[in-house]
Amino acid sequence: MSTYHIPVLLGESIEGLDIKPDGIYVDLTFGGGGHSREILKHLTAGKLIGFDQDVDAEENVPKDDRFIFVRHNFRYFKNFMKYLGYPKVDGILADLGVSSHEFDVAERGFSFRFDGDLDMRMNQDSNFTAADLLNEYSVEDLFRIFKFYGEVKNPGKLVRLIDNQRKETPFTTIQHFKEVIAPCTPKFKEHKYLAQVFQAIRIEVNQEMDVLKEMLLQSAEMLKPDGRLVVITYHSLEDRLVKNFIRDGKFEGNAEKDFFGNVQTPLTAINRKVILPGEKEIELNGRARSAKLRIAQPKSL
Repeated sequence: MSTYHIPVLLGESIEGLDIKPDGIYVDLTFGGGGHSREILKHLTAGKLIGFDQDVDAEENVPKDDRFIFVRHNFRYFKNFMKYLGYPKVDGILADLGVSSHEFDVAERGFSFRFDGDLDMRMNQDSNFTAADLLNEYSVEDLFRIFKFYGEVKNPGKLVRLIDNQRKETPFTTIQHFKEVIAPCTPKFKEHKYLAQVFQAIRIEVNQEMDVLKEMLLQSAEMLKPDGRLVVITYHSLEDRLVKNFIRDGKFEGNAEKDFFGNVQTPLTAINRKVILPGEKEIELNGRARSAKLRIAQPKSL
């Protein structure tokens, strides 16, 4: 588990869940099981349901009668929980982003540090890969994802290079893709630029923004009145959605208010300021550097 993924903001997450020994909890991003194992330490008669669409995560499932593993995308977790007999829960944890394991396995295609197939599927049963996106998306859609999901500063030039190349030879490997886009990769900032480009592709391949929105809406319905939602994000797009939904009950636009001027949101923030990892954690786990933790509970009537 320790080599699969080091759990980020572990202590802060557990504290945020405010675990009841006999409560029902959901770990939407099981991964290496780090957060789940810590939650189980605080349960007696309670139950923990872990979700993960990555088949590799199954190897980390603990042998514990209090734990139920569901190998599926958490965008459908509300239906699964009702099927399992838990229509309401005491706490929901989501550690978003890509696991260290997925980044470090070259064959998965998530990292530009290795050569390999342009894959980037979190769910390996899916038929849509990064290569499909680069070869089949329209110029307009490519521009959109690089501009908004990657926040690259030269999406037009990037898309032109991709479009010109794919007319001759389809994209299949990471190395080929990097060579094609090299002319628009800023010198001395290659790492940051490639990270933005790969982030954009990964988000679209896995529909991460849509999945996150669906999860937040379901979480608000699934929580008991004193339940807790704990979400760890790793980039500004995710964090903005989480922050807006907790604060306004909407993902964008102005908050809706009632006759008395009260914001119509199903949740209320527990932590007014976002929780960040400390220097010691960042030193031990560099991937924690961009993590942000937000905690919310249902808004009392």
